[in-house]
Amino acid sequence: MPIRPALIPCLRYADAPAAIDFLCHAFGFERRVVYTDEQDASVVHHAELLLHGHMVMLGSDRPGEVRDRYRWKTPQQAGGITQCIYAVIADPDAHCARARAAGAEILTEPHDNEGYPGRSYDARDPGGHVWNFGSYDPFDDTATP
Repeated sequence: MPIRPALIPCLRYADAPAAIDFLCHAFGFERRVVYTDEQDASVVHHAELLLHGHMVMLGSDRPGEVRDRYRWKTPQQAGGITQCIYAVIADPDAHCARARAAGAEILTEPHDNEGYPGRSYDARDPGGHVWNFGSYDPFDDTATP
């Protein structure tokens, strides 16, 4: 089977089912698959969400070997973030309005990007992850001078 090259952010949430609901409602993701624990449906072992064909994977933060091996922390546990996720979208203003209506914490309002084309805004999800949504497509050769 051929490999499809991809970089896929993998996130952990204290309440993964609520995070999945939020990401779908506020940011427009669609559930691809969600694997929950057979004894406890509040534990998500693995989930894949799509936004315009691009994926993020996530799961429940829980004690154990994986957390210990990777020293995995949620943004709240770490006291901040070490990355943000950028998603290319067509209309940052409309997307921000949707996210705000769904309860997203808007960190920066939609604005023209400084020093490069497009518009963008930043939001924090309830798990503490920061998302940057913008119209600038770095793969669009017509967007670069």
